[in-house]
Amino acid sequence: MVKSAVLGFPRIGPNRELKKVTEAYWKGNATHDDLIATSKEIKKNNWLLQQQQGIDIIPSNDFSFYDQVLDLSYLFNVIPKRYSEYDLAPIDTVFAMGRGLQQNDDQGNKVVDVTALEMVKWFDSNYHYVRPTFSKNTNLKLNGSKPVDDYLEAKALGIQTRPVLLGPVSFLYLGKADKDSLDLDPLSLLSEILPLYNEIFNQLYKAGATEIQVDEPILVLDLTEKERNAIVEAYNYFHKNSQVNITLATYFGTVVPNLSALKDLPVAGFHFDFVRAPDQLDDVLSIISDKQTLSVGVVDGRNIWKNDLAKSTAIVEKAVSKLGSDRVIVATSSSLLHTPVDLANETKLSDEVRDFFSFATQKVNEVSLIANKLNGKNVTKEFEANAASIKARKSSSITNDAKVQERVKSINEKLAQRTSPFVEREKIQKDVFKLPLFPTTTIGSFPQTKDIRINRNKFVKGTLSSEEYEKFIQSEIEKVIRFQEEIDLDVLVHGEPERNDMVQYFGEQLKGYAFTTNGWVQSYGSRYVRPPIIVGDLSRPKAMSVKESVYAQSITKKHVKGMLTGPITCLRWSFPRDDVDQQTQALQLGLALRDEVLDLEAAGIKIIQVDEPALREGLPLRAGPERSAYMDWAALAFRVATAGVQDKTQIHSHFCYSDLDPNHIKALDADVVSIEFSKKDDPNYIAEFKDYPNHIGLGLYDIHSPRVASKDEFTTKVETILDTYPAKRFWVNPDCGLKTRDWYETKLSLANMVEAAKAFRTKYADQA
Repeated sequence: MVKSAVLGFPRIGPNRELKKVTEAYWKGNATHDDLIATSKEIKKNNWLLQQQQGIDIIPSNDFSFYDQVLDLSYLFNVIPKRYSEYDLAPIDTVFAMGRGLQQNDDQGNKVVDVTALEMVKWFDSNYHYVRPTFSKNTNLKLNGSKPVDDYLEAKALGIQTRPVLLGPVSFLYLGKADKDSLDLDPLSLLSEILPLYNEIFNQLYKAGATEIQVDEPILVLDLTEKERNAIVEAYNYFHKNSQVNITLATYFGTVVPNLSALKDLPVAGFHFDFVRAPDQLDDVLSIISDKQTLSVGVVDGRNIWKNDLAKSTAIVEKAVSKLGSDRVIVATSSSLLHTPVDLANETKLSDEVRDFFSFATQKVNEVSLIANKLNGKNVTKEFEANAASIKARKSSSITNDAKVQERVKSINEKLAQRTSPFVEREKIQKDVFKLPLFPTTTIGSFPQTKDIRINRNKFVKGTLSSEEYEKFIQSEIEKVIRFQEEIDLDVLVHGEPERNDMVQYFGEQLKGYAFTTNGWVQSYGSRYVRPPIIVGDLSRPKAMSVKESVYAQSITKKHVKGMLTGPITCLRWSFPRDDVDQQTQALQLGLALRDEVLDLEAAGIKIIQVDEPALREGLPLRAGPERSAYMDWAALAFRVATAGVQDKTQIHSHFCYSDLDPNHIKALDADVVSIEFSKKDDPNYIAEFKDYPNHIGLGLYDIHSPRVASKDEFTTKVETILDTYPAKRFWVNPDCGLKTRDWYETKLSLANMVEAAKAFRTKYADQA
């Protein structure tokens, strides 16, 4: 019999219960018991949902209060000394590592003050993990038994689960050396961490677990022989020392280049992603031994489109014909963490568009249906309905716009090229803007207060008129402008009070998008997003941001940046179409944004920022022609959006969580770029940008941490940067937008930033 499996389920709760209780806990409005009670309810509902839909293999330990990789760091005591110096409860230590912590006593003296660990994108997804940070003083040991506790929690409900853990080689590979141990190779700790994994495995076996899912997603990356050998070493060790069966899982790409590490590996079975890499089936079948199982990931864990059941069934049937039904498992391609919880919560979508989609709950059912079909159960009605849905979407008028398709065909290199090279534009812009050395600015957004959210909600519900809402937004813009003038920032922003999300706001005004009301997905910690869904060809019916930018500029003599989200970020932070290649979608977005950029310029906005924080995220996971091609068309889409302006108009862009190659940024030909930098400890990262020809701002403080950054912190950061990067091309700015911060932190941190910049102007006055 073919079994069914889910690799992981969203942990946020159907109505964002986890976010609400976690943020209440951080504010002191919920207790630790409240956290635990909410987590138990979410896990219980997730397990029961999968059990009731007939899933044979249900995951446990896929729940986390913040991040599953961070949980492992705590479990194995990979806790930098700065977090263990304080007498914090375990959950507070985890939160401090994830988001930083600053606490004062009754007299206002700091008693806890730590910054967060580095946070980076999880492969090419929009999920962020907290990077494990090792040092020569790391004392690897077990802190608690979370995977066992979660397993027993499910068992007490009568539900047998398969615990999930990130594997040892991926955990070490995805980590980094701390700033006091930069010459440490985390992979050198493999022999020390394997016994700890083994102890957890044996505890699970004694608790009743018969199988464990161990994720090694790095197997889809370009690995060295040393890294492949580490995989072999780890799983041979477990085979000799552990009693529990291991299913080794990988996803997000093809494993074929690393098959040598998997052939003859003594594990009970493998899981592979056949949504992202369907062509690998024959290759992986060739390395499955006579006793191993194959989990076939055919239901997409990364997107929201309804599964083509007939197509997926054909893939699984091929595996069954080779291995037999008892050794094949139908599964999601990856964890469903990356998808919204339940389509049943979407009541405002049209019936036609709604029929295109499948969220996590529906994907569980798709897995079950495919398994039932292969096991001879009568699911003809369900398969016929699915086939009709797939056909209807292909022929829908919603998906096709001939005018947009023709406009894309007209794109050429001339359309995507500025009139003059940067060296000439720089001279013109210097005369236009007359900015001081170390010009200060922010990335765009300012705190989204409760008052802003309440008034936006009233406007959406129709209880606040357009005139009233516009007046309110203008009052918020004026507050932000006056504050920036007060602390003497050089280039201002309007603060974006009218924007719910940097992609959704524009998507709502573009033709070709659909939107959910409850389609929340975890981005990091308690930060959830509702990704817009690209359902058809994309175009801009009318101006989207000009009114607010013009108003902001009209009330100040300083320059105010027009703020847009770039084409690649609009693409990557949406659920993209799976029936049209992503290059085409990016170019359509580039053309739509080009219209907006030119309208901003015509309205008198002289500095326009087009943000691309997702540029690195879209980079194919392996080096080669596909990666080069991506950077070519990604840069082309950005230049299509920005290159139509005059030389005197200054184009900015922003990037975060990126590890970007300077050549990739250079290809965009933006006049000024700002890059997340505050949590980078490696001085070599600065050196990579030493010869970057345009202007740059390396972010100076972490806006995701609830801290006030001191003037000394800014001074130290800038001094470090100026050891390598020239002062005359350096801008001073935070890491990212400030929408998630409180005004208290924002005001003090930005004031300190400006004061530090002024001190450096004095110090480097001879270069002005």
